[in-house]
Amino acid sequence: MTEQNGFKYSILASGSTGNSFYLETPQKKILVDAGLSGKKIESLLSEIDRDIHDIDALLITHEHSDHIKGIGVLARKYGIDLYANEDTWTELDSKNALGKIPTEQKHLFEMGKTMTFGDIDIESFGVSHDAIAPQFYRFMKDNKSFVMLTDTGYVSDRMRGIIENADGYLMESNHDIEILRMGAYPWRTKQRILGDQGHLSNEDGAEAAFNVLGNKTKRIFLGHLSLNNNIKELAHLTMDGYLQQHDVDTKNDLKILDTSHEHASKLYDI
Repeated sequence: MTEQNGFKYSILASGSTGNSFYLETPQKKILVDAGLSGKKIESLLSEIDRDIHDIDALLITHEHSDHIKGIGVLARKYGIDLYANEDTWTELDSKNALGKIPTEQKHLFEMGKTMTFGDIDIESFGVSHDAIAPQFYRFMKDNKSFVMLTDTGYVSDRMRGIIENADGYLMESNHDIEILRMGAYPWRTKQRILGDQGHLSNEDGAEAAFNVLGNKTKRIFLGHLSLNNNIKELAHLTMDGYLQQHDVDTKNDLKILDTSHEHASKLYDI
């Protein structure tokens, strides 16, 4: 049984090949994004002994394929309610990105708003990424909170004010700058990733984490690592080194945790 205080969560998948996040409370079971096949999402949930039939809602961050690939199939097969902001819905519909979804399953979750799902409050906030209207989320219950923040080129003062001092973070560590610069991607793609509407590098993610963590913060998960432009150990060392240089005790006070693009994390209590 889920504890009455706080909530449980698992990073089902995080990386350039697909992303999905699971959260549960005594009253609700929620997915954020489903950027892998419907079958893979079901498999990832089974790794933490959870069933896709029990999902109450699926929140969409933005329209890029590594965040929406399995949503249409899951929505049609299981009747899951979907939530996105109006501009994202318009983009998804104009490109038929999810296929045909019954109107009654499509709901608005506007940027900058807080919605209550049963016993949990979820706040959306805009990020700087080359999508139509990308937004991520802070989950809040019983004075506990968890923040998802990937797919952004930088972290603004406004964003910092919304997400500071959470108990846990999924923080983007997309690429190592030198690996990206030396790699095989076209220069135009490299510019996009490195730009203000791209992705946070390992160094950017470490700086962003330090700027928002507080006394409550106990876990930082490294998210959205590029398969081609990063190395898991390097991302981890960069975050650990930066925080230790700034007098953060990463052995006792706070844990840095890796994520996987193909296996779910364990189910954590916030």
